[in-house]
Amino acid sequence: MTALVWLTRDLRAHDHPALRAALERRERVVPVFCFDDRLLRGRHVSGPRTQFMLECLADLDERLGGLVVFRQGSPERELPALARDANATEMHFSSDSGPFARKRIERVLRVMREAGVDCFAHPGLHAVDDLGGLCTQAGKPYTVFSPFHRRWLVASRREPLGRARSLGSLPSRVRKGRLPSLSDLGLRQEVDDPLPGGETAGRERLARFLRSGIDEYEDTHDALGGDKTSRLSPYLHFGCLSPREIEERLPTGKGANAFRRQLCWRDFYHHVLLHHPRNARSEFQDRYRGSISWSYAERRYEAWCEGRTGYPLVDAGMRQLRREGWMHNRARLVVGSFLTKDLGIDWRWGERWFMKLLIDGDEANNNGNWQWIASVGVDPQPAFRRIYNPARHQERFDPRGDYVRRYVPELRSVPTEHLAEPWTMPDEAQRACGCVIGLDYPEPIVDHREARREALERFRV
Repeated sequence: MTALVWLTRDLRAHDHPALRAALERRERVVPVFCFDDRLLRGRHVSGPRTQFMLECLADLDERLGGLVVFRQGSPERELPALARDANATEMHFSSDSGPFARKRIERVLRVMREAGVDCFAHPGLHAVDDLGGLCTQAGKPYTVFSPFHRRWLVASRREPLGRARSLGSLPSRVRKGRLPSLSDLGLRQEVDDPLPGGETAGRERLARFLRSGIDEYEDTHDALGGDKTSRLSPYLHFGCLSPREIEERLPTGKGANAFRRQLCWRDFYHHVLLHHPRNARSEFQDRYRGSISWSYAERRYEAWCEGRTGYPLVDAGMRQLRREGWMHNRARLVVGSFLTKDLGIDWRWGERWFMKLLIDGDEANNNGNWQWIASVGVDPQPAFRRIYNPARHQERFDPRGDYVRRYVPELRSVPTEHLAEPWTMPDEAQRACGCVIGLDYPEPIVDHREARREALERFRV
């Protein structure tokens, strides 16, 4: 009486509905993860994110007593073969909302049923289980966040589950397989200082945040210099933490309410992609689909990727991404606005670069946020509302320059009054602080005022 648990983005032992259901229904449970080249080498290939995932798998394997089975190949091929070796009659898995994930699940279910294996889908990747079932009074999916948020707050919730009990041992005919290294997968680490992966690290970070960060979250989460965000997004993406358990552990108060709202944003973009899979590759708004004259200026794009645009806050954000595989959310908005509005470059280029380096790179959330800041997605605000002045944002969210100086060392000695627009420093001041614009730090690659005017023209379609 054996059941398989197909692991995908649910790499934890706590509050795992699929794992718990398998343990309750069968005497022996075999958790399995398949290294699928269509994902590892697909259009969202990422060395940093894959390395984080490998650390998550190593941690989960240890938590489950070394019983996670690893297979190299597509799940359509590997899972039926494993079911035969294990004499398994059931398979449990977590539902997903992405278009590729849903198609892959359909293919797996077809071959498993042909092999005589019953398959059961379970929730666990979102705070609300029936994400697709949330709908407007007209019975349609939501495309605006505020009404979705109101509906989400009152949606039914399941009770979080505890940690899974011991799994016992693997069937004698089942070989465990080896957890590969990043180089084994033909990938390389491209960031210098990423967060460690795994449920253990995620739960420790959550505990610290609930102890010392949640109460002030509403007032401090946008402050770039202090970095008071939770940094839980990579652990949520890989399911090291259950969003339902996090929500249950939140205290009362405005800080907790603000953080709960962020969990809702995550569910919202998954809800949108679930109902509009075309968004994965094209604009949500029909009027902008194929009608905007995007720029494809490679040198400007490279300057943006490398953090040498001449705008300190933009460069700080992009260099944080290169260093950590993560970026403060306020900085993500500024660099996204700069790419799509100041440089006029196709938002898909930005989405692609983020998915290459972000350890929390999530198709639904990354796509939703890029379309939001590019003014082509579900956000109903006009384009001019999403044209951000990098200097003004720096003065507001990094007034002392702590964030900029942390990631752009050549600006560390620039006086604060000139830090947001260092090109305005008198020549004598530039020499005095050791930062000559055009030599030690680049001149702005575009004039923001002129770029704003061109962006407004671009969106008049």
